[in-house]
Amino acid sequence: MRASLCSTLLLLAAAATTHAQRLVLIDQDGSGPGGSNQMAMMVLLQSPQVKVLGITMVSGNAWEPEEVSHTLRMLELIHRTDVPVVPGAIFPLVRTQPETLLDLARYGKVSWLGAFGDHAANTGSSNFHPAEVIPPLPEGEPSTKPLAEDAAHFLIRQVHAHPHQVTIYAAGPLTNIALALAIDPHFSELTQGIVIMGGSLDPGASDPEFALNPHHEFNFWFDPEAAHLTLRAHWPRIDLTDVDISIKASFTQPMLDEIAKAHTPAAQYIAHYSQERYYLWDELAAAAWLDPKIITSERLLYLDVDISHSATYGDTLAWTSANKPDLNLQQVHVQSDLDLPRFTRLFVELMKAPPSNH
Repeated sequence: MRASLCSTLLLLAAAATTHAQRLVLIDQDGSGPGGSNQMAMMVLLQSPQVKVLGITMVSGNAWEPEEVSHTLRMLELIHRTDVPVVPGAIFPLVRTQPETLLDLARYGKVSWLGAFGDHAANTGSSNFHPAEVIPPLPEGEPSTKPLAEDAAHFLIRQVHAHPHQVTIYAAGPLTNIALALAIDPHFSELTQGIVIMGGSLDPGASDPEFALNPHHEFNFWFDPEAAHLTLRAHWPRIDLTDVDISIKASFTQPMLDEIAKAHTPAAQYIAHYSQERYYLWDELAAAAWLDPKIITSERLLYLDVDISHSATYGDTLAWTSANKPDLNLQQVHVQSDLDLPRFTRLFVELMKAPPSNH
């Protein structure tokens, strides 16, 4: 009788946890293995507070077909193949690689071209390749397959299935989001809101990527028209993790050493494949949604993206309520400072945790 009662209580607790889970759709440029894009998805996948309804892929740091493979394999290695991966946009809405390379010759180079990089214009690394090529994966080839559905329609379908319950977490270029908005004019209104990693206002950093061009940020730059359309949509709430706050949080060797002590699938994936010691931009956006107390200050601003196809094409534009133009602009919660120890603790603990049982 006592054992039966304990079992019943455990089942009730599990049911209550499931009922309380927050629903999220991840839209990500999932380059890999390891690295910021994969670890950011893992922040949400590892949290028992969250039910990830699916992961949609978009080209950005790498081409979408390669990202799909890296993400499928990551899910296999951390034991979360219950989460579907959905192919998305391979190319931006308007920007093209030839136009971009011409702009670099006219206006000067940028530090990171992502999937647009080639031998002449970027680092000369053999990592850069045509969109249709999927190079051998260091972590092994996935045996699972993506859904036979496109990202935009999957996003719309999930939001309609859970009206006003789903948050969109968008940490890559916003092409898939813009396509969903174009197909369904009510898409944004039916969500709980959108969390975006993107944009740059005034990082005040010596980092050469931002020092002389403080309004340049890769996600908005890679598909400016998509960011423009997304920022003007009528979301219940927009939260933005921009460069300004992201560069305050880095992935350090002591963090990796602490994670690597755990023998859980997620920790060992990171120990083997996360070689970068760089900013935790995408991870911060995910963690701040999980725990809003990580963010200690924010600004309410109105944002847009320059789509003029000039020297500032893709730059972030921002106004306060006092000086904004008379346009269809939406208020954005722009994060400006964080409790770094709180964020670090949450991130490390999630990366060390066993698979979240859904």
